[in-house]
Amino acid sequence: MLSRHRPALSSWTRWMPFELLVALRFLREGRMQSVLILAGVTGGVAVIIFLTQLINQLQSTIIDRVLGSQAHVVIRPLEEVTQRVVTPSEDRAVAAVVQPRDQRLRSVDQWERIAGLAAATPGVLAVSPVVSGPAFASRGNSNKSVALLGVQPDAYRRVVRMDDYMTRGRFDVTGTNALIGTDLASDLGVTVGDKLRVTSASGRTETLDITGLFDMGNRDLNRRWVFVTLKLAQTLLDLPGGVSNIDLTVKDLFGANQVADALRAQTGLTVDSWMQTNSGLLNALSNQTVSNNLIRSFVVIIVALGISSVLVVSVVQKQREIGILRAMGAGRRRIMTVFLLQGGLVGLAGSVLGSALAFGLLVVFSHVFKSPDGGSLFSAQLDPMLVLLASVVACGVGLAAAAIPARSAARMDPVQAIRA
Repeated sequence: MLSRHRPALSSWTRWMPFELLVALRFLREGRMQSVLILAGVTGGVAVIIFLTQLINQLQSTIIDRVLGSQAHVVIRPLEEVTQRVVTPSEDRAVAAVVQPRDQRLRSVDQWERIAGLAAATPGVLAVSPVVSGPAFASRGNSNKSVALLGVQPDAYRRVVRMDDYMTRGRFDVTGTNALIGTDLASDLGVTVGDKLRVTSASGRTETLDITGLFDMGNRDLNRRWVFVTLKLAQTLLDLPGGVSNIDLTVKDLFGANQVADALRAQTGLTVDSWMQTNSGLLNALSNQTVSNNLIRSFVVIIVALGISSVLVVSVVQKQREIGILRAMGAGRRRIMTVFLLQGGLVGLAGSVLGSALAFGLLVVFSHVFKSPDGGSLFSAQLDPMLVLLASVVACGVGLAAAAIPARSAARMDPVQAIRA
């Protein structure tokens, strides 16, 4: 029976290197240890991939929802400083009178040149001039304080994806057509096709035709924003030929500060990026990234210690076998390679199983956890580069963790190992 199976076994292992064959045999003989260490590596890889993918997707969702309704960089006129007027008097002490700043709407000086300069700035994707100011919207006996936004539709679409926020009608801002939020429509009792009267602070009035309703995911914006054409807003807000701000979209979200700094230096105007106006959100995202890195670091350390400890025990258990291999002519480098291969094989197998487990966890959690509107907080998908990176890390950790046991095994004296 033995002679019948030996030829088949030798033909199957003939192509396999000696070190790999011994490494697989050692792993097969210590099955319980191999299973435990493989489970540890699988869990570690799954945790790393799952947490990283989850946090990255949640951060992308948060950023998209927060920045979906605002520009990445905004150019405004310089703020007027409140003046102190000193009134001298011969018979009384000098009194300081605070002169309040003018409340008039100010325009960006030479805004067309500034817009062209912004469009030519590296990293800028889109530029949209905007006129915004306070007004009152009324319908019958109902009236609400609103913010009138005059835009060029095609340019503004490239900065804010308004078509994605439309719930009824279309983004049609021409002539006296206007768009309002769903909450403002509910407050005034109007819908698409109705008329709305707006009155600006300067007393100018206009009757608008409602052509669409939008939902920005922000009730304050849904109650206040009213979109009209740029020219109509300039007329109503008494800003002929001017714009109150220039909105920009940039390629790299986290490079918005560099773009803002460059434009501020070139124009001398007030230029703010989303990273400055949403500093709290930026701090929260940074803290999430730091905590994720800490968790991944601790998981890698724990996995490395697990692999190393199991292989140390394996070296002790396999002393006699190692001594026999050394006596048969296996050099120290070959013995060392055997244990390094064990660590690498465990890391490779654990990375494959861990990636599958991470995908399964993403599928389960994407169906369990929902956003308030019923949509998914994140999608069950894996970034190929993340899986590749996690696999490389797992194999590297396996090899590094096996280095100490491998050197210990390679240094064994054959005679003492056989006698042990």
